Amino acid sequence: MDRTERFYKIQSLLRQRGVVTMRDFCAALEVSRATVCRDLDYLRDRLGVPVQWDASERAYRLVGFEGQPSGQELPGVWFSEREIHALLTIIELMSQLEPEGLLSPRIAPFRARLEQLLEQGTGSAAEALHRIRIIPMGQRQVSSDQFQLITHGLLKRKRLHIAYYGRQTDVIVPRDISPQRLVYYRDNWYLDAYCHLREGLRSFSIDAIRLANLLEEAAIDLVEDEVGTFFESSYGIFNGPSQQVARLKFTPFRARWVARERWHPDQVSTVMPDGSYLLDVPYAQDWELVQDVLKQGADVEVLAPERLRIKVKETIAAMSTVYQTMT
Repeated sequence: MDRTERFYKIQSLLRQRGVVTMRDFCAALEVSRATVCRDLDYLRDRLGVPVQWDASERAYRLVGFEGQPSGQELPGVWFSEREIHALLTIIELMSQLEPEGLLSPRIAPFRARLEQLLEQGTGSAAEALHRIRIIPMGQRQVSSDQFQLITHGLLKRKRLHIAYYGRQTDVIVPRDISPQRLVYYRDNWYLDAYCHLREGLRSFSIDAIRLANLLEEAAIDLVEDEVGTFFESSYGIFNGPSQQVARLKFTPFRARWVARERWHPDQVSTVMPDGSYLLDVPYAQDWELVQDVLKQGADVEVLAPERLRIKVKETIAAMSTVYQTMT
């Protein structure tokens, strides 16, 4: 048992028993009296744990912690080594996903305490972080100031005035929106909002918001179920209520991967006798679905609907003309 785990165990013993003798500590932790003394000194002097020797009980107890609710924790941060590793992984992931270090300064004290606890055991915080690698693909840059303003408006339930760049039209359009929720999807941030210009729900790519100002008017609050139904009922993020169901057939080779993927919460799948894989996914707009079908190359075939099948076929034909001119 390393030192991090011993700290965790000491906390549990003190919470459960109220008073713990040195003999009980040594037996439970399987270490010497000197080691227990060093651990208790560190907990009290470095981590601020109110553990003291009670001469009348000839045991250790937590001072000022009696009668506290059972769910209340000791001062400081208390996790096992495995839990610390998992939390550091999550923190590292957050630092990779956030725009320009928005959250890192606020998480830094918590991260430092986790690393401090970990360094006291056999595990090294530096080694743990060295072994964690997150590689976002296709992540578009977002202004930290703008991200903070949008988040502030979202949480304060205020409307936002934005200048939004439409990539398909190559036009910037001013809009007033009522933000509903932030979504991190495929390595990029999106804002689900009610658009007062279009009078309906829309999903806005944060990096395409060229300008954002906070308005005094209160944001329209929509029922979460309504927002979820609109944005999650069909495939992809630029969607709406499901209108059709796409049936895709994957080769036995590609099925080894796709059969373990979730393309949509309401998907229906079937593994065929020959090992091929049928996948039915609801969708509204086909743009994103077409892109994902093309990524699978010759390992997937669109069986239905016919309109989607034709669109994929026409896209492949258009792609082939690009390479026909090559010598």
